[in-house]
Parts: sequence; structure tokens; C-alpha cells
Amino acid sequence: MYIEQKRRVYYLFSPFLRIFHWIMVVSIIALFVTGLLITKPLAGSGLEPTDTYFSMYWMRNIHFIFAFLFTASFILRIYGFIVNKGDRLFPRVWEGHFYRETVEVALHYMLIRPEHSPFLRNPLARMSYAGLYVLVLIEMLTGYAMYFVKNPSSVGGWLFNWVNTLVGTEMMSHYIHHYVAWFIIIFALGHLYMVVRAEFMEGEGEVSSMFSGLKFLPHKPLDDCEVDDKNKKIIPGKWI
Repeated sequence: MYIEQKRRVYYLFSPFLRIFHWIMVVSIIALFVTGLLITKPLAGSGLEPTDTYFSMYWMRNIHFIFAFLFTASFILRIYGFIVNKGDRLFPRVWEGHFYRETVEVALHYMLIRPEHSPFLRNPLARMSYAGLYVLVLIEMLTGYAMYFVKNPSSVGGWLFNWVNTLVGTEMMSHYIHHYVAWFIIIFALGHLYMVVRAEFMEGEGEVSSMFSGLKFLPHKPLDDCEVDDKNKKIIPGKWI
């Protein structure tokens, strides 16, 4: 049985955000794996990695390359935030209804509510992304603080050595860097669950939007005003 239903199509995410998203996905995986190997080399497990691709030399270089790549993509993310309204995903904490809607979405994902109000980017996602960016910032600061610790007179040392001073020692920066990485991985797993679940249960293009930038909603979302009119249109469609 086919039901005729109009869908609202929104061009939401700019190329800058989508490029950043996929670089972030690859970088987080690479940084986490190489970071674990740097923290506990395979030699500790009875293997000798000196002349292999698992050597500390290779692991450190790969870790640094992806760290610089991730930083560059983060700058693209900031630029996208400036030029495209759909990329501005900050939680709207100054609006009283934001908290009620966050609880509503959370109850839906916990299978307590059958549905939640339509959003282009729901308030729970906004809160989680804001938290992720805080974690990413901590990783960048502590990572570069450790990277430049031996060159305090360099530009990098001048920019980041204050982090080691603030937290106490370089070793404390290392601990913070290590444990925050685990929080980011936990976020990534939760994010994967929520996105896949939304894709199958709501059919709004949650996954494909990170390739095309488009989202498809059968109802007008509450945050419709956050997208320019030129990036909206309504098309007829047939849903099973």
C-alpha cells in the first residue's frame, strides 16, 4: 500500500561540515589506535616491533599526521559555521523549551516515548555535539602541549606550553589526553547507535545527509527557521 506524502527537503549541511565529519571519523579511529599503541607498544606483549610498521617511530608519525589533518579540518568546520546557517549546531540553552525537548528526545531514544517532535537537528544531538567539541578541544590542547614540550621557545611551545603549567605537569597532560580519548570513543559508539536508529525508524536521511547535505522531513521541523529559505523546498513523494 502506497501513501502519498509531501516531504520537506532541506539543504542543511555545507561541504565544510561534511568534509570535517568524515575526516573526523577516520582521524578518531587512526588517532585512537595509534595512541593505544604508543601508550602500550606491542613489544610489551612479547613482539619486537623495532623493524616493523608497528614501531614507535611509525606509530608516532601516523599519530602526528592525523592530528595535524584533524586540526586543519576543524578550521574548515569553523569556516562552515560562519558561512552556513545549517552548520550552526550549538544547543539553544537560552530558550526554555530547549530542555523540555531534550528530555522528550532522550525518552524517545530510550524507547519510552513512541516519537518526538520533528527537528532538523534535535536538541539532544546539539548537546552531544557541543560536548564532543569540548572534548576535541581538550585533546588538541593537551596533544600539542606534549608535542611541543621539548621546544618551549618555538611558536608551538609559546602557544601550548601553558597547558602543561595549568594542569601541573606534562604527565598530567598525558593522562587527560588518554582518558578524554576514551570518552570520545564512547560518544562515537552512542552517536552511531542514534544515527542508525533514526535512519531506519524515521527515514529522514540521517545517514545520507552526511554525503548529500540533504534531510527529508514529512513535517515542518521546530527549528525550520535556522535554514535559509533558498535551501528549502517541498516535493511530492510516495512512501510505503
